[in-house]
Order: sequence, then structure tokens, then C-alpha cells
Amino acid sequence: MKLSQFNFDLPQEKMATAPTRWRDECKLMVLHRKTGQIEHRIFKEIIEYFGKGDLFVLNDSKVFPAKLLGKKEKTGADITVFLLRELNREQKLWDVIVEPARKIRIGNKLYFGEDESMVAEVIDNTTSRGRTLRFLYDGPYDEFKKALFGLGRTPVPEWVKENPDEDDVENFQTIFAAHEGAVSAPAAGMHFSRELFNRMILSDIDKTFITVHMGIGHFRRVDVEDLSKHRMDGERMIISEEAAEKINAAHRAGHKVLAVGVTVARALESYVTTSGEVKPTDMWTNKFIFPPYDFAVADAFVSNFHRPESTMLMCEAAFGGFKNVMEAYRVALESDYRFGPYGDALLIID
Repeated sequence: MKLSQFNFDLPQEKMATAPTRWRDECKLMVLHRKTGQIEHRIFKEIIEYFGKGDLFVLNDSKVFPAKLLGKKEKTGADITVFLLRELNREQKLWDVIVEPARKIRIGNKLYFGEDESMVAEVIDNTTSRGRTLRFLYDGPYDEFKKALFGLGRTPVPEWVKENPDEDDVENFQTIFAAHEGAVSAPAAGMHFSRELFNRMILSDIDKTFITVHMGIGHFRRVDVEDLSKHRMDGERMIISEEAAEKINAAHRAGHKVLAVGVTVARALESYVTTSGEVKPTDMWTNKFIFPPYDFAVADAFVSNFHRPESTMLMCEAAFGGFKNVMEAYRVALESDYRFGPYGDALLIID
């Protein structure tokens, strides 16, 4: 597949800047991948396509205020830092992405906050855009962490909303978020409400949680026409023994397994046996899924409507079939579906 095959015109007004008032009442398009049939539903009706013993796999990663706006020493140039992960608590070392990265060198100091009281020193280059920062803070760790996160912003992508506000702190998070570490919300999971979970119980539909700390790699522009040459950023994924057993037991019994979101779909395919069984793990994955691809674990897949030429769209097309999914996107544009992490959902089933 070529990058240009995933290009289409997406007007900015189609991009949702806030979720629907009730999480589970956004639009849901249902794509039957064997026939190409399309249905228009409401998200809370998703359970009508599943039954007793079927399993929903969700990502319980929690978004933290990972976006820092700062200045470079001497020049005062504006920089944006995305905190990815803490490397060393005692030394206050963080793995980060810096934009723009081209003028940031080892030894540079970066200043954050209106009074520039938070200072970090660049001590290593990890990738072309990645850096390791040492924060120069003399106080106790808890005080440092509170000050750092107090300066951070909810990392809603700029192409969704230029200036996130207080509402985004809650909106850009699933109701079941538990493990801090994501710089972007697992969007498909944001449609689930407590009421929907209760209705799943009444329908004997089971659920389990894995943790995938989504980075900004999914939103990075793919800059190669030959998709086989694209390299994804790594993301930490944790599948517990309990979750792995639930997933494998559902498969053995012939029940459906629904991957809720691209992060879940990638994780389930990252550490799987030749017989299609998921293994418990705590590892990093940079798996990139694009057509053609045979999924070993998920029987159904729900995600949002994504931007042109995005890796999320490519993953959807790998599951639902390229022609089917691109037709679904054409219909979505004609039918006023909302795109992006705050937008509407696409369920792909047989």
C-alpha cells in the first residue's frame, strides 16, 4: 500500500472539538466487512451486535498533562515539550519529544512557566526529535511532580483544538482510566459510559483491560510513500495474566473479541502465539499495522474516524478491508459524522 491511497479531503469543520454531551450517544457507523454493508446507529447500541460470553478489550491508560510550553535559553525561542515517560525519579530524568527539535542541542537549558522557574537541561539525544531532559529542581520529589504537572497542559492535538480548556481535563480521558502514562487518550474508549457498562453486564458481555500508553507517534505525519518503510514510535503495553486468560478463554469458547481502539488492536497483535493466543507481557511495541494484514486475535474492531494518511486509518483499513473502509469514510463525510478523538465511531464486524 502507498501513503497517497489514504488521502482524502477532510474539511476542518468535520473535526469535533468536544465530545457529545452524553459519551455513549455519539454516532456509530457499523461496517460489515464481509459484505460492505453499512448501518447508521448510536454508540450505546453497540451491544446489540454482541452476546453472552463476548469480550470487550479496553485500554485503561490515563492521560497526564504532558504538554509543556517553554523557552530556549539565550534566544528565547518558543519550544513545545511532550513528556513521554519518567526515566529516573531521583535524578528527575524524562524522555521527551521537543518541537521544533532542529535547534535544540545537548547542554541547552529550557525554561518553563510564566516566571521560568522550572528549568531543564538537555542531556541526551534519543531520536531526531527525542531528547532526555534533567529537570533542575531542588525540592522533594512530590513537590517537583506537582509543580511539573501544574505547568503541563492536556495534550489535545492542535488540529483538534488550539487552546484546550478546563473541560478538556475531564473530556480527554476515559471514565476507566487508571494507569498514568499516555500523552493521548484512547479515543474509542471515551464513548463508554457507566450506564453502557451496566447494560453490558445485563447482556452477559464481559470486558477486560490492558494498558497501552499512547504516544504522539500516531499523530505524526507519515513522510514515506512506501508504507513498509515507515517506523512507528514505541509505546509501552502491559497485558496482565488475568487479561490474557480472559481473551484466550473467549477465543477458545468461540466468542467474539472486540478490540476497542487502535492501541488495543496493535497490542493484541504484538505478542501473540502462532495459535492466536495472547501472552501476558510488559514490553514496548512499535508494531505498524497496514493493509494487507491478517489479525490473529480480534474478531471485531471499534475506532473513531481519523485524519487522512494517518496510521489509525491504516489500521482500520487493515481490519475492515481497504475499499470497505475508504467507502465508509466517504459515507461518513456525506452523512455529517464527526472526526477525530472527540468524534464519532466506526464498528467493523463480520
